[in-house]
Amino acid sequence: MNRFKSLAFAAISSAALAACGGGGSTASRDAAWAVGSSTIYPFAAAVAEETAKSGVKAPKVEQNGSGAGIKLFCAGVGASHPDIANASRRIKKSEYEDCVKNGVKDIAEIQVGLDGIAFAEAKEGPGFKLTVEDVYKALAANPYGKPNTAKNWSDVNPSLPAEPILVYGPPSTSGTRDALAELILTKGCDADPAMKALKEKDKDAHKKTCTEVREDGAYVDSGEADNLIVQKIAANPKAIGIFGFSFLEENMDKLKGITMGGVEPTYASISDFSYPGARPLYIYVKLAHLNAVPGLKEFVAAWAKSWGPDGLLKSKGMVISTEEVRNKNAEIAAKLSPMDASGLK
Repeated sequence: MNRFKSLAFAAISSAALAACGGGGSTASRDAAWAVGSSTIYPFAAAVAEETAKSGVKAPKVEQNGSGAGIKLFCAGVGASHPDIANASRRIKKSEYEDCVKNGVKDIAEIQVGLDGIAFAEAKEGPGFKLTVEDVYKALAANPYGKPNTAKNWSDVNPSLPAEPILVYGPPSTSGTRDALAELILTKGCDADPAMKALKEKDKDAHKKTCTEVREDGAYVDSGEADNLIVQKIAANPKAIGIFGFSFLEENMDKLKGITMGGVEPTYASISDFSYPGARPLYIYVKLAHLNAVPGLKEFVAAWAKSWGPDGLLKSKGMVISTEEVRNKNAEIAAKLSPMDASGLK
């Protein structure tokens, strides 16, 4: 009898998922599917393993960048579209509007923890001490509106090493790259009063001047595999890498964090947001799939069980949110209520 009920439920779930697929594939799935951030990937993979312990099939987790993941997530409803987008920055207003346009109208936004975009060098590195202004002057295509001619770090700031600027970092599809632009580059750019004035006058010109990264080899787009950046800077003491803090923490035997404005990237400095690159991490859940995809509800519930101070995610290197934030998001994960998009930018 129980076996009959299980088969009947599976058939209903498959039919429901096929029905909500619009013009997409009508093939059913037997497991949840998450896409997105490479920063969140190791955490999501760990939660997926934990989910499987509840008796459902382990969710599939892919890393293709926050931007690319959200694009896939927002492309439609149905079995051919993912259930969850992992993002190391908040969904943008334009992305949410694309979701709605494609029929993805009900989305739960859940903050699962914190991370920082860490700057790091090899243990044998020169001991860089950077500021947001230094990073902006070194990496911007046109710092303060003028072509970037800096070759060495000492060209940016005489107190820095006379070594060639070589930074391995995330691609434009990555949430880490978005966070770099918002939390570091723009702050360095706005240190110039003329740039603040430009923002009031022409937001598009301001964004281009403040966030466009040079393409002459000083900044190397290293794809979505943060471990590859770790390997590259570990092998080259003169290079700098940019990636999620958890990758620095798990490779402290061969890397060291670079201070930003005198603040070192640590668990404590990210927790209290004193480190400039601290940022929240999110998952976005497609509510139309909840009753159609086996294991999706269990996957979301496993996140909420894993993000506490003694939970699985802290042991994997995630910085834990405050109790207030955890409680608020645990309630969202339990009720799976649609997000309020009115504050999106």
